[in-house]
Amino acid sequence: MSDPIQQALSQLNQVVLGKETQLKMALACLLAKGHLLIEDLPGMGKTTLSHALASVLGLQYNRIQFTSDLLPADILGVSIFEKEPGTELGRFRFHPGPVFSQLLLADEINRATPKAQSALLEAMEEGQVTVEGETRPLPQPFFVIATQNPVSQSGTFPLPESQLDRFLMRIQLGYPHEQAERELLEGKDRRAMANNLQAAISPAQLQQLQQQVNDVQASASLLDYVQRIIRFSRYDGGYQYGLSPRGSLALLRSAKAWALIEGRQHVLPEDVQAVLPAVVDHRLAEAADGGAHSVSQQILNSVPVLI
Repeated sequence: MSDPIQQALSQLNQVVLGKETQLKMALACLLAKGHLLIEDLPGMGKTTLSHALASVLGLQYNRIQFTSDLLPADILGVSIFEKEPGTELGRFRFHPGPVFSQLLLADEINRATPKAQSALLEAMEEGQVTVEGETRPLPQPFFVIATQNPVSQSGTFPLPESQLDRFLMRIQLGYPHEQAERELLEGKDRRAMANNLQAAISPAQLQQLQQQVNDVQASASLLDYVQRIIRFSRYDGGYQYGLSPRGSLALLRSAKAWALIEGRQHVLPEDVQAVLPAVVDHRLAEAADGGAHSVSQQILNSVPVLI
């Protein structure tokens, strides 16, 4: 594991206790230039994790609380007519919205209407937004970390498949184990700790690490294994539809990022298997007739490695 990555994970583990795997997954997602969806019950530490990630990566951070009355302009920005002092003359000036940041936390994204949710589609895919006919680039690097409550809770609007597919990974935190919760009860406020974290990786270093992810090697036999997984999801698993080409690329990029975090310059089948649930389950939720959390396990049980 490279020193900056190790330092970042060490700090994150001090704030979010007992969630080492989820923290590594979140960092792998950002190293792979992806966007992260964190789904869990309220109060499980989703927002704290997002804020802590922004701090250890030294990224400009904005948070949007998604609500049912949120409008796209509240996310993207709006042009306002401003008069010149002392005259009746003036012009429209664009006031950027909170999306113009390096790390955007879309908190409780599924409490907003589909119209508001869709305001993020272009930003997440293209790294730009188009407002009033003009396209404006977003700061780089640009990441969206969205949190959502379970759709069974009242006041939620399920994310459509097109939006879910924009998220490289979806993770869940779950309840802390007993010892971690005891430390939470006895320790400092985790939000305050997240605010005081030191940047372990600069934005420039982060972009270098992302390039290193691209350079991680995947052998022909490893690619064969990935393709067997893709083929199973499309034709042999009994799903209504399988992984798209974007999904297959997401799986490989995520495995490369996981390998880099593990200190290797080549991908092993174990790397693919480690990231498979986070990459695949949310993409095949509807295809599997609601049994999303069993999709990755079925794939792992059914597709041979043969390497």
